Parts: sequence; structure tokens; C-alpha cells
Amino acid sequence: MSKKQFCMRAGRLLLVLAVLFALVGTDTAPLTETAEAVTQSDIDNLKDNAEDLADQKSDIKSQLASLRNEKANVLERRELLDQQIAVTEQEISNTEQQIAGYEALLSQTALELEENKKEEEERYELFCKRTRVMEENGNASYWAVLFNAEDFSDLLSRLADIQEVMDYDQGVLDSLREIRAEIEAKQAYQQQLKDEAEAAKATLVAKKEDLDAQREEANALVAQLESNVAEYSEQLAQVEEEEEAIQKEIVEKTNQLAAEMGWNATAGGYIWPVTTSRRITSPYGPRNTGIPGASTNHKGVDIGGVGYSTNVLATKAGIVITSAYSSSYGNYVVISHGKGNTTLYAHMSSRSVSEGDSVAQGDVIGITGSTGVSSGPHLHYEITENGSRVNPLNYLPGYVQAW
Repeated sequence: MSKKQFCMRAGRLLLVLAVLFALVGTDTAPLTETAEAVTQSDIDNLKDNAEDLADQKSDIKSQLASLRNEKANVLERRELLDQQIAVTEQEISNTEQQIAGYEALLSQTALELEENKKEEEERYELFCKRTRVMEENGNASYWAVLFNAEDFSDLLSRLADIQEVMDYDQGVLDSLREIRAEIEAKQAYQQQLKDEAEAAKATLVAKKEDLDAQREEANALVAQLESNVAEYSEQLAQVEEEEEAIQKEIVEKTNQLAAEMGWNATAGGYIWPVTTSRRITSPYGPRNTGIPGASTNHKGVDIGGVGYSTNVLATKAGIVITSAYSSSYGNYVVISHGKGNTTLYAHMSSRSVSEGDSVAQGDVIGITGSTGVSSGPHLHYEITENGSRVNPLNYLPGYVQAW
């Protein structure tokens, strides 16, 4: 073989190696990153929380079972039912978060799978390019290259070159196997997420049915209490006493706060506490109990037609002086607007403010519901001016009489 021929063949081999190593250096696009991506750990934490909630509910059920047939403990039973409802609402929220997490993970996994498949195609194309280059340069067979060696020194040189090519070939095959294994693992994980998401959706439906049943039981218990005044007179008296004690505490708190702040109240200036209804189902003042000579004094007004999901608004700017649960008012909030001037919002399913919070007029302070001595979803609303309750209808224009 002439020197010229040897150089040409060596040049072709170098060209093959240069092309191959250039292809090896080709980078694939990175996976798209998502802000605040959900992780499996987030889902697992929600599941742990769900187990804790289930334990709480089991304990409440045991307490309820021990009081089920005791008429003397109606208020205590109602409070336990409210606790049970609150836990179920937390379970529903937890399950909804799990479902949202599964959907986010499914989206992330689908995106990763798309990138992995794209990467697999690119690596396969890389391998095909390498084969085509070898064929085009007459080097499809390692043995052919070796058999064409001019001498032993040439053979050793060719062996070294071929080893590099073989190492590269093995690397490409290994990378193809790795990406295929990764794709299959992600596909299996994707199916697992789909199965768990469907199970969570079924759980959500069941939890919502439980919630409806629990609310019906709690409301029926209070309806029974209110329709049998003579039978439950002692417990109804207890409710009245509690409400009066709360009112006394309210006056003391708001006067103390006003003194500390040098804060004087102004009459009026209220807005409606809800925007979805103007129906007044029970007015301010005496209410007939259905028993001759017996009546109760309603300290505020009841706004109906609000369901269990209406935002309750602060009707006037002020400072929250109470955010608590009582057996009579259920979840309730009291806002001070100056000396002797407060508003009270009761029977809410949940509260979103705490004692000491400053609120502006129209701020959301909770969600309507039927906690405490309540036989259906509504908002009980009270106004106190100069330390005494006044008729809220004087400040609620456009109300609809529904009593």
C-alpha cells in the first residue's frame, strides 16, 4: 500500500471517529421546570393528615354513641355533632387537595414522559447516524478493518481505534436501555397516580354524602329541641343564660378596648353581612314558641337563603374581640366598632379571623352554616349600640320579610 493510500484510509477512519465523538457531545434539552411543583411527599403528608382526621372522627363517634339516647345532653350532643362536621369538612378539604396534587403530578409526569420519549428518539437517531457513517465509509465491519491492516503495528493502531468505537457503541446502547427503563417506570407511576386519583375522587363523593347526613342529623336534633320547649325547657334556659353571659362579656370587652384606644362609636354606617340574600327568616324581638304564654326574645335577625358556602362580611370596620365556638351561637365572631358598638355573626360553619384582628368594612370573616342551636343554614346577626342590642332591620335596607 502506498503512503498516499494509507493516509487516505487513516483520514477516513479519523473522519468516522470525529463524527461519532461530535454526536456523543450533542446535548438534549433539559426537562421543563414548573414553579412550586407538587411532589409525592406532599401527597404522602396529606394522607398522614387524613389518618389523623379519621382518628379524631372515630373518637367523636364514640362520644356521640354514649350520648345517643340521653335527652339531658342535647346541647352536648349538638356540640359533638358540630365537631364531627368540622372534621368531615377538613377531610373533604384534604381529599380535594390530594386530588389537586394527583392532577399536578400527572401533568408533571406527562411532561417528563414527553421529554423522555423525545430524548429516546434522539438517542436512537444518534445510533442510526453512527451506523450510516460507518457504512458510507466502508467500515461497517470491525473485522474488515482489522483484516485490512498492513502490518502488526497497523493492527495495534486499528485495534485501539476500534475499541474507542466499540466503547461508544456500547455507551449508546446502554443509554437507550436506561432511557427506556426510565420511560417504563414513569408510565407505571403515571398509572398508579391515575388509580389513586380515581380512588380519592370516590372518597370525596362519600365524604360529601357523610357531611350531608351529619348536617341533617345535627339540624334535626335542634329542631326537636325547639319544637319541644316544655320537654327541653331546662336546656333552652341554659342557652339563654349563655347568650346573656356572652353579651355581658362583649360589652365589657368593647368598652375596655375603646378606653385603651380612645375610640368613640358612631351609630349606623353598616352594610349587609351577606351579598347573596335579603331574606329575613326571623326578626328581632319576641318569638312565639308554640306554647301558650311562652315566648323567646330574639336578640338579632336571621338571614336565610345563604346555604353553607356564603361569605360573611364585616358590616363595619373594627377590631375582632371574639372568635369562638359556643353551644348556643356555634361558630361566632364579634367585632367592636367603638365604645358600646359591636356586631355579632353566629352559626357559621367556619371562621376566618381571630381575636385582635383589624377588619375593614366588607372583609370576609367566615362562612355561613348551621352550628350551635340552629336547625338549618342561616346567619344570625346582631347589632349593639350604646351597650344594648338594637333592631338590625333599621340598618338593612331592602330586606325581604320571610317569617
